[in-house]
Amino acid sequence: MNRTEVGALLAYAVRLDPRLAPEDQAAADERLDQWAELLAEVPPTAPHPDGRHWHAGHVVKQYIATNPYRIQPSDIGSKWAAFRRDTLGRHTDPVPAVDPDNAPAYRAALAGTRRAVAIGQAAPAVYRELTGGSTRDERNEFAAARLAALGDYMPRTVKSQLAPLRRRRAERERLATDGLPDPLGVPCPYETCRARAGHPCRGGGKKRHERATPHPSRVDVATAQQNAQQAAA
Repeated sequence: MNRTEVGALLAYAVRLDPRLAPEDQAAADERLDQWAELLAEVPPTAPHPDGRHWHAGHVVKQYIATNPYRIQPSDIGSKWAAFRRDTLGRHTDPVPAVDPDNAPAYRAALAGTRRAVAIGQAAPAVYRELTGGSTRDERNEFAAARLAALGDYMPRTVKSQLAPLRRRRAERERLATDGLPDPLGVPCPYETCRARAGHPCRGGGKKRHERATPHPSRVDVATAQQNAQQAAA
């Protein structure tokens, strides 16, 4: 919180507990300086993955309503520390929108996201369990529909024997059977790739070689699409 936000929080606390009223302006300025320094890393509000929200004013109100002692900055700071730990514990790092081959930029993007979540400037990213909210039969039907979309032109015994020679196809069938997102089922959004659905991603450079794995951003798109399909089912 900045100095203005802390001042508003102090005024709210004094309104709820008049014992906190300073004796004079000098005492008020001194207390504001102290609280502003101690609460500089505490945001006034912040989101939480389960829908709860951090609100410093609510913490002040709850404390004064349930404690006979005068509130201190540590009473607010300790609550924020617990909230932040829980939030970061539920946060899953989203794939940065940078070239994964650029390790320094990739790490910097991850650190920036975590920092924003830690100080309440960004909502945590939580990946919903893919099988959540669906029955076993519904998941089986979903997998069967995906396998049907891929097409089936040979007996399973022959298909299993040819799997080593059809790695890409075999991997897509495995993902469908396991109920996992299929990156090749969507176009690649990565700027230097833009592979069409059903086609592998390509790496950079002049030769434009096929990548062994899809770009992380393509995996994100496939995951979001599957989540949306399951939510609508």
